[in-house]
Amino acid sequence: MTGTTDKVTVIGLGSMGTAIAQAFLAHGAQVTVWNRNKSKMDAMVLKGATAAASAAEAIAASGLTVICVSDYKTSDKIIRTEEVIKVLKGRALVQLSTGTPKEARELDAWAQLHGAACLNGDILAWPRQVGSSEATIAISGNELKYKELETALKALGTLNFLSNEPGHSAVLFSSVMAYLAGSWIGFVHGALISEREGYSPEQFGELIHNISPMLAVESRHMGRVIENNSFSDPESTVDTTGHDLHLLVQHSEEAGISNELPKFAADIFQRAIDAGYGKEEHAAIIKVLRKVS
Repeated sequence: MTGTTDKVTVIGLGSMGTAIAQAFLAHGAQVTVWNRNKSKMDAMVLKGATAAASAAEAIAASGLTVICVSDYKTSDKIIRTEEVIKVLKGRALVQLSTGTPKEARELDAWAQLHGAACLNGDILAWPRQVGSSEATIAISGNELKYKELETALKALGTLNFLSNEPGHSAVLFSSVMAYLAGSWIGFVHGALISEREGYSPEQFGELIHNISPMLAVESRHMGRVIENNSFSDPESTVDTTGHDLHLLVQHSEEAGISNELPKFAADIFQRAIDAGYGKEEHAAIIKVLRKVS
């Protein structure tokens, strides 16, 4: 490994943390690990890592510490201790746990208070992709520190530096999670329809795979429409989509399957129609979602 450091600490050895540690090892780094479950550390020692007796000892071992646990609350319990504070000055933390923008900003301020630099990041990949170009790591925070650590962090995948604003990586992750949640539930409902009507869910999956380029173009289009507040030249209107969703509710009821998803979606589109946005681009439903009751 070339760059500012060939010593890296990884805290957290779940499936993603383990993949991170293995990626650093594969790139020739001296990797120190710490995890609450000692057996996971033992497994990494067999692969060439060094186990630390405590989180503080792990952080003291390297100039760069990558944290990947379930969330920021768990991370705080590990690192916001007197023992860690004593060894924190002059070191860099890269937080790859899941959290909110507010939590990312608070961690950045805490790290600075104790003389450390902090980058907040989110992994847009599965563990099996970490260490390859298929893994995208979105990072925000101190740009100078990012440039200093960039070469080392490239061991994890394709880096996407967003801005100096510490919370921006969490903003992006939450946005992506919202999209994925909708698409996953939507796919499962579609598979349920196929299953109930005697059509192959696997074939349904193949269809979605085949039209995915069109869906990608649609996502980019919707982002531009919303960014420019330009909903008046629609290819599909709120009225049309709303009508189709009401039919989806009807179909679900006729088929005797859950109508939770189509009813939820139809209600949102109906609110937009009732608000007078029926002739606009279907992305115009954001206008009613912006109004929190």
